[in-house]
Amino acid sequence: MNKLKKSKNNAVIFGVLGGIGEYFNIDPVLLRVVVVVATFIGVGSTIPIYLLLALVMPDDDEESRSDKKTGSTSTFGQFNEKPKRKDAEKVEEDWSDF
Repeated sequence: MNKLKKSKNNAVIFGVLGGIGEYFNIDPVLLRVVVVVATFIGVGSTIPIYLLLALVMPDDDEESRSDKKTGSTSTFGQFNEKPKRKDAEKVEEDWSDF
């Protein structure tokens, strides 16, 4: 059985809910919706529990090794890299009518 750990593949902020979803085989989006709804309803312990789990849960070992190879050590993983820009397309237009 898999160990409970933060997910790097399903990470939005820290990967806590993605890791819990992978461990229990539940869709992480469903868990995120439940946490957001519980937070707005007034269950005030959701944010401190999430932050505590973010500090306590271990990182995913496989992804941690690949991040070290690329030099990425940020908690946010995928968000610290700049997206590659697409080359501009040359547009052929005829402006001779003006």
